[in-house]
Amino acid sequence: MIRLDNIEVTFGDFTAIPQLDLHVRPGEFFTLLGPSGCGKTTALRTLAGFIQPAKGTVWVDGQDVTRLPSDRRKVGMVFQNYALFPSMSVWENIAFGLRVRKEKPAESDRLVRDIARRVELSDEQLPKNVAELSGGQQQRVAVARALVLKPKILLLDEPLSNLDAKLRHQLRQQLKDLQSEFGITTVYVTHDQDEALAMSDRVAVFNKGVVEQVGTPQDIYDHSATEFVCNFIGDSSALTPEFVAEVNRVSGAGLSTGANSYLRVEKASVDAPAHGGVAVGLSGRVLSRTYHGLHSRYVVRSHGADIRLLVKEDGGSHPEPGTETTVYLQPDHILQYHQDTGAALRQQDPAAALP
Repeated sequence: MIRLDNIEVTFGDFTAIPQLDLHVRPGEFFTLLGPSGCGKTTALRTLAGFIQPAKGTVWVDGQDVTRLPSDRRKVGMVFQNYALFPSMSVWENIAFGLRVRKEKPAESDRLVRDIARRVELSDEQLPKNVAELSGGQQQRVAVARALVLKPKILLLDEPLSNLDAKLRHQLRQQLKDLQSEFGITTVYVTHDQDEALAMSDRVAVFNKGVVEQVGTPQDIYDHSATEFVCNFIGDSSALTPEFVAEVNRVSGAGLSTGANSYLRVEKASVDAPAHGGVAVGLSGRVLSRTYHGLHSRYVVRSHGADIRLLVKEDGGSHPEPGTETTVYLQPDHILQYHQDTGAALRQQDPAAALP
């Protein structure tokens, strides 16, 4: 559906994106994820036609649209600040593109009211000024304005970033439901890893204009391809060579003690597995415990590493700070990366035989 082939974007002497190759499948919810200034919004605006690449080709539905203006790409876009017209009513904002397209008034009214209902805007809200609406309602207006033109592709540039946490959580599910209902190919930009993992079919993780990994949320999280992705996604504990050596001694795992090693917080436990399994136990001392409602977060010092882990409040052991405990983990949950390149270290890789 969408292909970016060998895209390079420059601003004067600065190269924002050195070489970008991406493929977005039809009907997919595809997210560009990364920290501020990493190039994800630049990539989105290049796809939309607001930025002309110095090199490369933009394909949409088999057509080369690299030189086409944005209004001819059949792309709908929702901006971070929504870009609504404050002097217009909700109806006028949604109908703006239809009026530019010179749609007949009766048909415009039908289309506006239909799309408004589908994004949960009532007929009573349509004559209101957009300034009278809440942030969540304004976001729905912006989405409706994009969808009413029936674009092939919907582009969303951090549309939830201006909302409070509770509303953001509620609306991200509504956005995903809308995308599924319409079956529209969607490219979503965010710096919020939780949004990316919860909403996406696939994710591209950006770092300084370069895509470090493309994959499903589970692949990105459980099999992070680079040390940057590992540290940017989720929460992990950095492991010491001594900790890794002890895992090897107890389990015979053969992990490298010369690699940079990490363990996701939910992959460690202070309780032994209920049915045995391959988990190994390492001794440690509880440094701290903080209460978070459904769970408590612990830090346990074990063989020089501060292991962060979660314990549910409705069950399991709750050792007190200062006491001895045991940290249980599966050796194959440890993520390892080359110290020089940051690339994932695989056991079948000859370079895995580090000291």
